[in-house]
Amino acid sequence: MGRLNLASDSEDDVCAWSCLRKEAAAYSTKEPALSSFLHATILEQETLGTALVNHLSDKLSTTDFTTLKLRRVLTEAIESDPAIVDSAAKDLLAVMDRDPACRTCLQAFLYFKGYMAIQTHRCAHALYNQGRDLIAFHLQNRASEKFGVDINPAAKIGSGIMLDHATGFVMGETAVLGNDCSVLQGVTLGGTGKADEDRHPKIGNRVLIGAGASVLGNITIGDDAKIAAGSVVLKPVSPNCTVAGVPAKPVAGACKKSPAETMDQTLGDNA
Repeated sequence: MGRLNLASDSEDDVCAWSCLRKEAAAYSTKEPALSSFLHATILEQETLGTALVNHLSDKLSTTDFTTLKLRRVLTEAIESDPAIVDSAAKDLLAVMDRDPACRTCLQAFLYFKGYMAIQTHRCAHALYNQGRDLIAFHLQNRASEKFGVDINPAAKIGSGIMLDHATGFVMGETAVLGNDCSVLQGVTLGGTGKADEDRHPKIGNRVLIGAGASVLGNITIGDDAKIAAGSVVLKPVSPNCTVAGVPAKPVAGACKKSPAETMDQTLGDNA
């Protein structure tokens, strides 16, 4: 297998990749025990795309589906949809911007399972769109086993996503998650029956979904909406609206700012 050329010229890609390399170089000196790992994972890679392929392959490989085989498959996925790399860069910068617990890009790239799960899904989705459904479902299964996240390969996810903590996140086959959203652990974007038709939620842009919330059925959540932790949403939510409760109802008036960006899970930015 030759050297991979999975480059993107986007500003976000250049920024994220530069940040990763700078931090990896610094930590390879600061933490000698991690030096070989950092060189192999970041410093010896040519692009963010190749680093992503190698890192996910190491994480998701099994005895039967080896790292080398996975590298080929993930490379084919990204080559079929180059936007994956740009979206991965946007996701990384979103985590850095919104998560106060994230100290470096390197930390998020190497160790945040929400970030890795989303990138695994991006590759699975690309393969699914090529008609390679069995490999796509294999990646879904491995992501579920490794990261505690279960996203159907057919589900559609935008860019600039922060999946915080990630454990227990479930997203159904016909669900859509828009751009620049922030989602916490234990969230379900699920259906309300077993019919084959469109049955899952459509989440707009810049939406914040709190921990343990469930959004069920083919309903639309408008841009800049906020869903409080633990809520069960069964009806559409208007843009800039905050909902809370079981079943969820509008509370506290319109959001003044993008809740996904502020990460304010209280009602303080509404009234």
